[in-house]
Amino acid sequence: MFMGTGSDVGKSLIVSGVCRALANRGLKVAPFKPQNMSNNAAVTADGGEIGRAQALQARAARREPLTAMNPVLLKPEQETGAQVVVRGKRLASMTARDYFRRRIELMPQVLAAFRELAADADYVLVEGAGSASEVNLRQGDIANFGFAQAADLPVVLIGDIERGGVIASLVGTFAVIDPEDAARIAATFVNKFQGDPTLFDNGKAFIAERTGRPVFGPLPIFPDARRLPAEDVLGLSGSGPKPGARYRIAVPRLPRIANFDDLDPLRAEPGVEVLIVEPGSPIPADADLVILPGSKATRADLAAFRREGWDIDIRARHRAGGRILGICGGYQMLGRTIADPDGIEGTPGTSQGLGLLDVETVLTPVKTLKVESAEDAESGQPLTGYHMHIGETTGPDRATPFARVEGMPEGARSRDGLVAGTYLHGLFAADGFRRAFLGAAASPSLAYESGVEAALDGLAAHLESHLDLDALLSLARVC
Repeated sequence: MFMGTGSDVGKSLIVSGVCRALANRGLKVAPFKPQNMSNNAAVTADGGEIGRAQALQARAARREPLTAMNPVLLKPEQETGAQVVVRGKRLASMTARDYFRRRIELMPQVLAAFRELAADADYVLVEGAGSASEVNLRQGDIANFGFAQAADLPVVLIGDIERGGVIASLVGTFAVIDPEDAARIAATFVNKFQGDPTLFDNGKAFIAERTGRPVFGPLPIFPDARRLPAEDVLGLSGSGPKPGARYRIAVPRLPRIANFDDLDPLRAEPGVEVLIVEPGSPIPADADLVILPGSKATRADLAAFRREGWDIDIRARHRAGGRILGICGGYQMLGRTIADPDGIEGTPGTSQGLGLLDVETVLTPVKTLKVESAEDAESGQPLTGYHMHIGETTGPDRATPFARVEGMPEGARSRDGLVAGTYLHGLFAADGFRRAFLGAAASPSLAYESGVEAALDGLAAHLESHLDLDALLSLARVC
């Protein structure tokens, strides 16, 4: 089990790399994360949803993603609560306090999912969540040491040297956690190093002496990590001006933005600049395209959108002939109304939409989760995406669909052709469709999915070159 001294230390990336390295060795490997918190999710082969990181890890392992790989997924809906997804299906919406009180009840299902994977794999690589040293959350834990103890797993503790204080964070973890948990840690791991690794020899020796554990690394930063889908919203940072870009896309950063990996293929285009519009900043008047992304709480995010004055900005772009695309929750916002009579995403009620599409949405309890093969209604280009949404959208603009799924209309387009909405996530990964959509701004040679595969192989080679993977694997316990 790979745990971290904090969030974003590289746990997900390391598990992905080891998955691909083992798959390249001809071994059958499965990723597993007992509990994840993310609004960036993926549809699984068995018809549920899991965190995007586990879907990428499954791809790295050359396996179909399964709900067993992430049995508990928390999708934040408000500041103090989240939707609880168990084995790919929505269980309930809970406040943080209620969830922490009840989460131990989910341990049997978490252990059953782990054993299901272990029965069909040579190795199961388990990823922890957040920080291993959050002793205030230890009671009832199912994500870190609580799970490690229940499943009897050895732990590799990862620290991030790039953010500084890696010695203190690794050694300090041993100092604050329960001795029984500390005994589970079989090794430490120094990640994200830059420069001459021999300069850290004394640091490694100090960590090994103070912890009594071997130290893996330091592992240099993997430069092509940017080509892989990010799960954490932190992955949106750094989006901004791109030298030589000919096409500018503005994306308002919604408080509960979801499935933002829809943007990754666009960010990979050398001639396209994707600007994440932060709160307090206007939507640029020179944007060629404005994308309203997915949202985990559409009505609440629409209210935040208006508070920022972005509704004024987006109407100004429309009047000036700018293109606007809404994806999932963003599609719902573009319509005339969004009704939530049952209070699925918050207080029951109806919100006035932006009115740029002549459609209306009613949120319903049933969530649509399905991988789809579709065809762009304008260009005829094929695309593969997935539906992950609640709500039914109807109205006159549905007569001019965005796409066709098995011959049936999907999404909507405005009468002037400038505004479109779709429930299809992942659509821009289709190279032909992306080129047709972006026109001359798209690179004729960018093969997005092939690039992801190449990055995963590169990550595996990176780990093989800089780590003793055989020594790492020798820590594993036979189930």
